[in-house]
Amino acid sequence: MLNREFTAERAQREDAHDVLAHVAGEFHHPVDAAGRKQIYLCGHSLGLQPKAAAACVEQELADWRELAVRGHHAAKRPWIGYHERLAEPLANLVGAAPAEVVAMNSLTVNLHLMMVSFFRPAGGRDCVLVEKSAFPSDRYAIDSQLAFHGLDPQSHLIEIGPRPGEWCLRTEDLVDGIGQAGARLALVLLPGVQYQSGQSFNLEPVIAAARQAGAAVGLDLAHAIGNTLLHLHDWNADFAVWCGYKYLNGGPGALGGCFVHDRHAANFELPRFAGWWGHDKDTRFAMGPQFHPMAGAEGWQISNPPILSAAPLLASLDIFRRADLRRLRAKSVALSDFLRRSIEALAPGLVEIITPATAADRGCQLSLRLPRDGKRCFERLSAAGVVGDWREPEILRLAPVPSYNSFVDVFRAAEALARAAAA
Repeated sequence: MLNREFTAERAQREDAHDVLAHVAGEFHHPVDAAGRKQIYLCGHSLGLQPKAAAACVEQELADWRELAVRGHHAAKRPWIGYHERLAEPLANLVGAAPAEVVAMNSLTVNLHLMMVSFFRPAGGRDCVLVEKSAFPSDRYAIDSQLAFHGLDPQSHLIEIGPRPGEWCLRTEDLVDGIGQAGARLALVLLPGVQYQSGQSFNLEPVIAAARQAGAAVGLDLAHAIGNTLLHLHDWNADFAVWCGYKYLNGGPGALGGCFVHDRHAANFELPRFAGWWGHDKDTRFAMGPQFHPMAGAEGWQISNPPILSAAPLLASLDIFRRADLRRLRAKSVALSDFLRRSIEALAPGLVEIITPATAADRGCQLSLRLPRDGKRCFERLSAAGVVGDWREPEILRLAPVPSYNSFVDVFRAAEALARAAAA
């Protein structure tokens, strides 16, 4: 029987009571060739552009144009300390102190830099544990780091996957896998949110198990930062890395970032790849031959940040500050649940939702399995003005982002999906 609770009228009522509805007006929304607004549900791949981003970039262009090299000290936002402006808002998003985070590089570059310090195979403790369907770039980085140490990924990479017939990893299976690997483990590296299934991992007990086993713990937060509530300091992870172009809305190829727990802040004996921007800033311009790293996450910097890439993040992080991540997360849970329930009502039996139904076990992304003619269904959905993305061989990913999507958006997407799947 058709569930008539999830209707366009219900979606309109939800939007009328949404205290964050105005935030969508702070973003540019894509339109089709006829100028009609598209339903953008692809923030898990690239976030929308904040309207204030252009002014942030133009300010830096103007300062460069008018001040040239003097902009390092005399720009409206002096370039010398530009990355420091991003530390506190990023720390608020990941549950850390400002000194524990730094905006720098891209995700995979940062992963390599972190593994230099925190993957230190020795004495038979020389394995890395990952989830079986890790994002390919992470897997490439890990395999190359193992090879760099003369280790074979076939024997030194431990993968934990879902049980047969399931799409998502169980927390107890991760904990058990860590316990079984025990003294072989040098590093446990996991995502905050699994990119394909949309599952949000229960990280606290997993991190505790890894630390009890004597392993370092790293996290890939590409799909988690700006999406879920994180408590990196309290969870006691060693490090985390992220990109800036998905839920952080920093633009294509945006500046990424790192978290390094403050228990490592002054451990200057940790091996690291050094560069001048990680040098003690009080003596950086003395240009001495010896590297003296700064305390905290900043000490892992290599080069000065790309200002034109960092500028759009200022606009987006200001939106996060004013909207408040907890309120955004509450709306996210409601939006993704509305999308799920609408799909179940309008397309019963046509789509399998593989993302967990429990709010604590998902971010805003829903991953849908389309076993019958799925790619063509995705193409029909795209033609109807709904922007998601396709992962071979049968997964459609849709992410209603609370800062710029509405309940009407997700209901119309569910209607379009039902038509596309039925066709």
